[in-house]
Amino acid sequence: MIKAIIIEDERPAQETLVSTLSAIADDVEVVARLSSVKESIDYLSQQPEADLIFSDVQLGDGLSFEIFNQVGIRIPVIFITGYDEFMLNAFEYNGIDYLLKPIDKESLHKALTKYRMLEKHFTNQNSITNLLSYLGNHKKKRMLVKKGMENISLRLEDIVLFYTENKIVYVIDRYGKKYLADKNLAELEEELDSTVFFRANRQYIININFVRGFKSYEKVKLMVDLTLPELNHAIIVSQEMAPQFKEWMHNA
Repeated sequence: MIKAIIIEDERPAQETLVSTLSAIADDVEVVARLSSVKESIDYLSQQPEADLIFSDVQLGDGLSFEIFNQVGIRIPVIFITGYDEFMLNAFEYNGIDYLLKPIDKESLHKALTKYRMLEKHFTNQNSITNLLSYLGNHKKKRMLVKKGMENISLRLEDIVLFYTENKIVYVIDRYGKKYLADKNLAELEEELDSTVFFRANRQYIININFVRGFKSYEKVKLMVDLTLPELNHAIIVSQEMAPQFKEWMHNA
């Protein structure tokens, strides 16, 4: 039996989801219905026994992402919303699928099938906790950046570097285009794949796929040579970080 939690602030939408689940799956038991960010934080802070969460993104008192920011749970989430603008964010919060309203039986059935396949895969490896570990450690492949008023979905593999200047974080892609990021370098460092991205110093995070090499600088430091010299960024790795940088390059 799959024990499910529903987070939805609209009662009709709650009822529709419950009835649709009942119609397509006889092994799903709804153990809780929550209707706000605050109520959800209070409930989930008690670490309830549950296998899956269905969560609307936009609740009356904020975005449901705030729930998962504050409560350290490792339960897979199927996000539901009337808008697709939050799709990329959803997969940062244990999201395994993203459904648009109005929900139909087919899309909900596919989402449940996806959950069961993931559960079966990791259970066959002798530990369901591996699924939760996968969700927690699965690195994102894209990120939203801004250029003017436009939000752009940028592939991480196309990002040469992140850098901060006057408390603003900028992103530069392989074509030399410049964008704005909405997170600081510490937050990005936590999210990014450490085998691909390296925090060279307080100002820069660089992508190994655009590093041509490095050379000594002031005897104890290192200067990174990028494959896009026209960027005109002098990236210096400190004496303290130099050993880690060399190891990172060696293990690439």
